[in-house]
Amino acid sequence: MDFNDSPQEAKIREEVREFLKQHVPERDPKEEDVGFSMFSENESDTMISEAKEWQATKFDNGWACISWPKELGGRGGSLLEQIIFSQEEAKFKTPPNIFMIGIGMAGPTIMVHGTKEQKEQWLPDMARGNVVWCQLFSEPAAGSDLAGLRTASVQDGDDWVINGQKVWTSGAHYCKWGILVTRSDPTVPKHKGLTYFVVDMESPGIEIRPIKQITGGANFNEVFFDDVRIPDANRLDKVGNGWAVALTTLMNERASIGGGMGMGGDLIGGNLTKLLDRYYINGKPAREDSNARQKLAEYYSRLKSIELSGNRIMSAISQGGMPGPESSTLKLSIGLLMQEMAAFCMQLQGPFGTALDDNAFMAGLFQEMYLGIPAIRIAGGTDEVQRNIIGERMLGLPAEQRVDKGIPFNEIPTSARVA
Repeated sequence: MDFNDSPQEAKIREEVREFLKQHVPERDPKEEDVGFSMFSENESDTMISEAKEWQATKFDNGWACISWPKELGGRGGSLLEQIIFSQEEAKFKTPPNIFMIGIGMAGPTIMVHGTKEQKEQWLPDMARGNVVWCQLFSEPAAGSDLAGLRTASVQDGDDWVINGQKVWTSGAHYCKWGILVTRSDPTVPKHKGLTYFVVDMESPGIEIRPIKQITGGANFNEVFFDDVRIPDANRLDKVGNGWAVALTTLMNERASIGGGMGMGGDLIGGNLTKLLDRYYINGKPAREDSNARQKLAEYYSRLKSIELSGNRIMSAISQGGMPGPESSTLKLSIGLLMQEMAAFCMQLQGPFGTALDDNAFMAGLFQEMYLGIPAIRIAGGTDEVQRNIIGERMLGLPAEQRVDKGIPFNEIPTSARVA
């Protein structure tokens, strides 16, 4: 595997850096980073406005939705070019990316399964950042089993009537559109009775309730549907083919999350060395403690292995390949490592490791990460889901036994029915 940029890739990287230098300040490596605001802060109107302005700037200069076709608002470039842009953008101070669900997941799904009219209606506005999208998949009773969802859709003339509940919906409180999977036929096996829609989040009958998180933020939401009417024109693909459409979304979700793999680890890793200089063990700087040094070396080695694994995937993409199930190893390992590193950094701070405010070391970066990382370990497929993928698709282990295979959804035994 050649991990170096090709001449063409090096040229694109230089063009990206020149564009970024002209429009946003570069991160100063001497500055102390202050954690991930997505975990601890509610999205303000100012932040959302700045994020939209930055997306519009990228769009106007030809750097938005790089891998999208030009006629749909993109650049007509490759997935690798998009990754290169994301890598360089992370080195600059830009607003949070509130468009990942729309541009990274909903957009590619609409391109594959949408009609010409649907693409023209939604994609240009999405690419320019005029509107923000959310994902209405998870449900309280389904857990990680998306095909076990219960939100019902019943056709009524040219509309569908939706009733049910979704949960963990990031950004629902400021989104205009959402992608929604529903159960349209409970009399067939669970994967065959799903239908996929695009829903206007301002529709009558939608109630959005923020969920207070352990970090203090509330950017996740519960969303309730009470006789919400969605035009049939907003249905993606055929009735009952929602599982296939959802798989397209999920594949793009893991690619989007994977595109950021390692950045959080680098954030902790870089600031860990500052922490070792700032705190003392047995009267000496922590950097001089053999156990602390051993931990630092271990974390560096694990971060480096994750970086090189990511380079293998990028190298395959550069040569015309596509990411495979090995992406699951990256997602699983970086989530576990980041939380472990954050816990170690809190330990080094002693009693001050419990503080999470502006007076804490680096404004509570490590505490914030420790509390927030479990959300990353759930999003895009839990640790358990990733282990199943690794076991079944990479190691060839037997698939898990399923008691619901081939059974109509409304006949699957549940605890309520057993009781």
